[in-house]
Amino acid sequence: MNEATTAAGEQPTTTPELAVTSIGLTKVFRSRAAVDGIDLVVPAGSVYGFLGPNGSGKTTTIRMLVGLVRPTSGRFALFGSPMPDAAKQVLPRVGALIEGPAFHPYLSGRANLKRLDAADAAADPGTSDERIGRALERVGLLAAADKRYRAYSLGMRQRLAIAAGLRQPRDLMILDEPTNGLDPQGTREIRTLIASLHEAGTTVLVSSHLLSEVEQVCSHVGIMNSGRLVAQGAVDELRAAAGPARIHVTTDRHDDAIRVLNELGLSGPETGPDGVSAPIGEVAPEKIAPALVYAGVPVLGLRLEQPSLEDVFVSLTGEGFDVNG
Repeated sequence: MNEATTAAGEQPTTTPELAVTSIGLTKVFRSRAAVDGIDLVVPAGSVYGFLGPNGSGKTTTIRMLVGLVRPTSGRFALFGSPMPDAAKQVLPRVGALIEGPAFHPYLSGRANLKRLDAADAAADPGTSDERIGRALERVGLLAAADKRYRAYSLGMRQRLAIAAGLRQPRDLMILDEPTNGLDPQGTREIRTLIASLHEAGTTVLVSSHLLSEVEQVCSHVGIMNSGRLVAQGAVDELRAAAGPARIHVTTDRHDDAIRVLNELGLSGPETGPDGVSAPIGEVAPEKIAPALVYAGVPVLGLRLEQPSLEDVFVSLTGEGFDVNG
């Protein structure tokens, strides 16, 4: 049991530093558990990567968090307020993009947001134009605000959907596969937007099946597999749990390189086709190259290899993972 959970049957913790917590959150469809007793801990102010293969239960979990699906069992809280009891007070603080954007193709981006705003009981009609303009500017669509939605690229459509969630101040943004189907430029735009939300103090929960994307933008990760949350925590902590970082020295003087690494305190150096590698342990990486050069060992390359999120997933499940989708 970790610091953010309590015994079964109790309410999720109300620690204000946590944006999302759950206890045994479960959803069963036709006798099959799509989400099976997960205990989420999403720190406020973090970028939390909700990671797992397609069909692992990520979207169902997100739909429960925003009130679109009722849990079969378990409890959850947003910003310490038990849900769904506090939905009326808490959900206006939450923006979400779930399963892709849906807008009227014949209306402009701005007009689409105005229609959404008019239907939002929590929105002030007197500030609609100002808030919508600010949201469009924040996602980089102000110049294209009056173009029809059908003329938008896929990346622009994703950004408009995020703008829809930003019409009002949000403490939590939930983004379900926001880079799905995007080209590299669109992916970079979404990545930059997530970073800007984080810098502004917004907690971002972003689900993805792309490990490489999650590693670039997230401070914390929860790993789903077959409906279960198999691990969660800070990215660096999860990597460390998968195995130690290794230093790899590219050189043609293997024996001399091994001697120097042993003298530095690195244990178990191993030779490979193009050099020598060893777990780096507590040795500062910047000490290694000077020591090798001082000993007359030609260094043709030096790199620090850390376990990836793919390594973490494989170590936890024994299964491979589609890194790039």
